[in-house]
Amino acid sequence: MSIQVIGTRGAILNPGKATFPLAAAPIPADTRAVPLGPPLRHAFYARDPRDVGPELIGCRLVHRLPDGERLVVRLTEVEAYLGDGSDPASHAHPGTTPRNATMFGPAGRLYAYRSYGIHTCVNVVCAVRGHGAGVLLRAAEPLEGLDAMRRLRRLSATAPEQQLTVGPGRLGQALGLTPAHDGGSLLEGALTLHRPEGDRPRFAAGPRVGITRAADLPYRYFEAGGPGKPSRWVSAFRPGKKNRRR
Repeated sequence: MSIQVIGTRGAILNPGKATFPLAAAPIPADTRAVPLGPPLRHAFYARDPRDVGPELIGCRLVHRLPDGERLVVRLTEVEAYLGDGSDPASHAHPGTTPRNATMFGPAGRLYAYRSYGIHTCVNVVCAVRGHGAGVLLRAAEPLEGLDAMRRLRRLSATAPEQQLTVGPGRLGQALGLTPAHDGGSLLEGALTLHRPEGDRPRFAAGPRVGITRAADLPYRYFEAGGPGKPSRWVSAFRPGKKNRRR
């Protein structure tokens, strides 16, 4: 009786015989479809970002691609940034510049920028026009369009789903968002936000991730996990490093 030994990359190894790769089992296409209510309206966004941020937890963010496919995620972690002069970590703190102009309104638009020249980070613009406030979208749970998200993230079909959308750079890439989406409306069209189905998830608050200025302000809001256990859809906290800007 011959004994088959499975080697790396799925090869069947039989001493003294040729080896043949095992055919990979087909991975079924993702066919999930998420029910959505009407998009959030302007009045939802035209408030203090510290009020908007917690209420974004559990909301569905939708990006409709040019080919009609929908990418849908459930928001699990966000950070508020103020424009009233009290928050030196905010892009709006120095005043209006070509880079941050979208932050100054109107509310209900997407503020997208390149972080460290690599990642696209996306924010929801809040407050009254001219105030310069927003909420950074840091993490989410992917709900619909996972196959497309994997392609956009250049990940294999077996990569953990957390690698798709946990972290602001990952989230932006998985949704196919770039700085070209800066200023886009969240009220209608390709990009919309929707209230969660059922009860809102429990959330917690704490310091924002990776900043050194105003590092102690508890403006990070994230989905709470079970007792003594963080949510699997929330990024790990890390303090900021000096001389780095988001």
